[in-house]
Amino acid sequence: MAHYLVIVESPAKVKTIKKFLGSSYTVAASQGHVRDLPKSTFGIDIENDYEPKYITIRGKGDILAGLRKEVKKADKVYLATDPDREGEAISWHLAAALKLDEKKMRRITFNEITKNAVKASLKNPRDIDMGLVDAQQARRVLDRMVGYLISPLLWAKVKRGLSAGRVQSVALRLVADREDEINAFIPEEYWTLDAVLNVKGEKRPLTARFYGTGSKKMTIHSREEMDEILRTVEKADFKITDIKTTERIRKAPLPFTTSTMQQEAAKALNFGTQKTMRIAQQLYEGIDIKGNGTVGVITYLRTDSTRVADEADQSAREYISSVYGSEYAAPKSAAKENGKNVQDAHEAIRPTDITRTPASLKDSLTRDQFRLYQLIWRRFTASRMQPARYETTAVKIGADQYTFSVATSRQLFDGFRSVYTEADEEKEESNVLVGHLSMDSLLSRESFDTKQHFTQPPAHYTEATLVKTMEELGIGRPSTYAPTIAIILGRRYVTKEGRNLYMTEIGEVVNNMMKQSFPSIVDANFTANMEGLLDMVEEGKVPWKEVIRNFYPDLKEAVDKAEKELESVTIEDEVTDVICEECGRNMVIKYGPHGKFLACPGFPECRNTKPYLEKIGVPCPKCGRDVVIRMTKKGRRYYGCENNPECDFMSWQKPSKEKCPECGGYMLEKGSKLVCADETCGYVTKLNREKSEKE
Repeated sequence: MAHYLVIVESPAKVKTIKKFLGSSYTVAASQGHVRDLPKSTFGIDIENDYEPKYITIRGKGDILAGLRKEVKKADKVYLATDPDREGEAISWHLAAALKLDEKKMRRITFNEITKNAVKASLKNPRDIDMGLVDAQQARRVLDRMVGYLISPLLWAKVKRGLSAGRVQSVALRLVADREDEINAFIPEEYWTLDAVLNVKGEKRPLTARFYGTGSKKMTIHSREEMDEILRTVEKADFKITDIKTTERIRKAPLPFTTSTMQQEAAKALNFGTQKTMRIAQQLYEGIDIKGNGTVGVITYLRTDSTRVADEADQSAREYISSVYGSEYAAPKSAAKENGKNVQDAHEAIRPTDITRTPASLKDSLTRDQFRLYQLIWRRFTASRMQPARYETTAVKIGADQYTFSVATSRQLFDGFRSVYTEADEEKEESNVLVGHLSMDSLLSRESFDTKQHFTQPPAHYTEATLVKTMEELGIGRPSTYAPTIAIILGRRYVTKEGRNLYMTEIGEVVNNMMKQSFPSIVDANFTANMEGLLDMVEEGKVPWKEVIRNFYPDLKEAVDKAEKELESVTIEDEVTDVICEECGRNMVIKYGPHGKFLACPGFPECRNTKPYLEKIGVPCPKCGRDVVIRMTKKGRRYYGCENNPECDFMSWQKPSKEKCPECGGYMLEKGSKLVCADETCGYVTKLNREKSEKE
């Protein structure tokens, strides 16, 4: 009787797949990659046309030995690693490491770990797809070149242990550029005016917001403008000038891709990208369901496609019709033209069986598994449903030359919203009184409500919004978003406070050096174009070494130039006048995980360290002592009084010596401007950078 060996990546898959196959099949795990470039050397033979030198990964010898024994027993070997570039490359490396006979070896893939999918894949085996393998090889070699050549420069300039990366450096720059935007942002004043109106015959008053003049929208910029408008409308009669009732629809969302799943899990469940991917991997590889054994409950989790298999689409619409009613089921699959970079061999992330509801699995899942599965199930189910329909009524109210407006929205049919609403979806306005208004309704003014506001700076990146931006710019791919963010957090270039990402001092140093010496590496367009080239390699349109041949010489030239510039700079520890109280030496400034600190140069005999409080030459606006640069526990920089905790002054922006000429308060440096710290004052002037630096 023939014997077959199926090699997968993880032991969890072994457990799941074993239950689907008969006794003639053995299932074994490679536990990820078995070969890679060496850690201790460059590993790329430049002279031999950039040939990579792969070695067995340390610790994988025993795994390979075990697999070789199983290969000898097998009549046929099926390589069943993940259905993407990385998985294809693992299969290729396994074939090489195990010296598999081409006649004996076949590649199989499945988008979901279910009995039907696994058995179907065995009926449709194929050769290893060298387009996918070469695209992964090109990515690996490019990343090794950037990391191996640039990281030593960071070690020399800043501290050992730092790293640069082709995608991570761009992600770091995105965070840095956003912080620069926020720091340079100058709030602008604006006002809102609400008129509280009585409607004859109605008990409840109606609140209408100032719109503008006639049909032209107008922003109220100051108290003076507000007072001028009030003088007019206080004397005016309020009359309804227009009522428009329209019907609108809110379309059902598309099913999840990796990026949208990470974003929505962050917003709805407060999951970090790594946590989302870890839990999704568990759901994909297999859950032990009471009464059913181990089965994968979602499809493959690394995808940028919103395509859904016809069978799953049909099954979903039948389920919706039977559970919610035929009027809720979409008449056909909700399709979207996928972008040019989408690898459409994959499907969207969806439940492997829509009848496996979250409630039915609750007892088989952990709390976090249940919450993520429920999110995926609801999103997919909603994607196959009818749009929600609303009746919106917009009313314009005239007061002399000015116009006020009020609107309401009434749900006519909940459609997909019976199952799913997005985490940041705005609540529908529900001013029920509007529906009772007519052109003849009589209005009388009860009161006015005026409020002062200031425009807000762009929001700090969160993991979710950084993933969204990376996807929009074409930086990275579904499999790289979470690892990229993990690296910049792990290296402490970026810190996370609450949900927000902030630059650390060491991150600023690394980013500035990369921008100065390697502008193309940290250029989003360059990185996106490189991703496009990798897609062309996958499609067989460009040889993978052609990409490397065009990339390496320019990188080497930039590295050589940066090395020469660094040679002219003697990088020594900066000596301070702070005396070490333990041994009497002058302490020096060093870089640590959170930025600068003071250390005794007598290390290792003397291990004394203390925080480095760098004075900025500005007196504290509260007590007159020096303002110093401080760090939060997570490494985010701010300005505080050296007399803390007795004095509680702090500012995220750098304060200036100059006083505000209008209110006498202290000023802040924001980009090229000096701004009064008191928003209600609003004084702004140009920053004299030379004068500031001399001070």
